[in-house]
Amino acid sequence: MFKYEIDDSSFLSLLEIKDAQQLYDLINRNRDHIGKWLNFPNITLRPEDSKTFIERTRLRYAKEEGYWLGIWSRDKLVGSIGYVYLDQDNKKTEIGYWLGKEYEGKGLITKSVKLLINHAFLELKLNKIEIGVATANTKSRAIPEKLGFKPEGELRDYEYINGRFLDRIIYGLRADEWRTE
Repeated sequence: MFKYEIDDSSFLSLLEIKDAQQLYDLINRNRDHIGKWLNFPNITLRPEDSKTFIERTRLRYAKEEGYWLGIWSRDKLVGSIGYVYLDQDNKKTEIGYWLGKEYEGKGLITKSVKLLINHAFLELKLNKIEIGVATANTKSRAIPEKLGFKPEGELRDYEYINGRFLDRIIYGLRADEWRTE
């Protein structure tokens, strides 16, 4: 397995089955916070659901179809980030991410997205990365905007979450627009 250092006390690594309880606990503590923008907390109702998610993401990793990584800080799972899909034919991917509320504002997501951008462009030789974010989620939108992604369009009523439709803005970044950091 791999491990990407974010900073002296934080790293990314592929989620393992042994992480299922910790993942579930993090989601459960942040159910309202995350569930405001994403649907998965509504279907993660017990630790076994997190185990199933990890099994699926590891299978997708083995098939090179995309995967999710744990974001770890001081050896605690604090969030997740990943390639929602890997499209080798069209040389593109989408990055998704979420973080426990108590860990926001420390730069973990920005640094993690940078690591995945560099990996996608330099190692996977992809040409384009997309990030889709609920239009009203200003904190999450700040990440691609800060990293030089360009808004490419808005999808109205894209998702139905907790009794309401959410619009989604799609950001894109091409390899020739990224300066490796």
